[in-house]
Amino acid sequence: MSPRHTLPTKNGVGPSCVGLPKGNWLTITDFLVARFPAIARQVWLQRMADHLVVDEFGELVTPERPYPSHMRIYYYRDVDEEVGIPFEEAVLYQDGHLVVADKPHFLPVTPSGHYLQETLLVRLKNRLGIDTLIPIHRIDRETAGLVLFSINPSERNAYSALFRDHAVTKHYEAIAPWREDLLLPVTRKSRIVEDEPFFRQREVAGPPNSETRIEVIERNGTQARYALSPVTGKKHQLRVHMNALGLPILNDRMYPPVADTPDDDYRLPLQLLAKSIAFTDPITGQARNFQSQLTLPWQQ
Repeated sequence: MSPRHTLPTKNGVGPSCVGLPKGNWLTITDFLVARFPAIARQVWLQRMADHLVVDEFGELVTPERPYPSHMRIYYYRDVDEEVGIPFEEAVLYQDGHLVVADKPHFLPVTPSGHYLQETLLVRLKNRLGIDTLIPIHRIDRETAGLVLFSINPSERNAYSALFRDHAVTKHYEAIAPWREDLLLPVTRKSRIVEDEPFFRQREVAGPPNSETRIEVIERNGTQARYALSPVTGKKHQLRVHMNALGLPILNDRMYPPVADTPDDDYRLPLQLLAKSIAFTDPITGQARNFQSQLTLPWQQ
């Protein structure tokens, strides 16, 4: 039996997996403590006592179980004192294949780091009762707007291929400074690579691996509302391209780069919205076109 059937979804969260490499650890517990130094031994012992750690065959992992090489271990992760995010998602569409949601600012799409229950995926699993739900694509935690989820495991690859093959038309909106001297529309092509610290991106010389078309929708004093149409989907692509053009998106805490990235301020959400998405459904053959119901207010 598959371990992911042996350990069911718990409060909307499926089990995590770690592979056991060749090594000299005496017990599986010793390996887990070494592999995850931020998690105390006592935490692992409690998880084992609660029957929340199993091997790939569904057998319980006990504290003194000898270390075997080349095996997978499944466990539930948790977050101590997870902070609630005071904004709600909205389900815009649901059928037997897809769920389409409007994600609020500040809410991550999937669990990572300090976020587990307070993520769009886990919230929707708990709300809709669909344990097989998985996002087809991602948007930044700071960005609001459309996120699509696949319901059936057998269909996930077909939907994911739309994004890999650039067969999806995506439009974003952003509020940023107005520049009289910048001729629009413009297409920005550049090479984006990981920066320091790791969560930031930057442009470098070399063959382009990112492309965005940027147009102005309307102007309001020193600001403007822009339509952003990404052809590619590099991390932070829209934020990097806008900043490179001297148009940093309003309330962006990372671009332009600063020495110390400020903490979240719920009063000042990043003014970037995943507004629309369109594609031909690879399962039904239907033309799909979804529109976010969220808007970006002017902030002078």
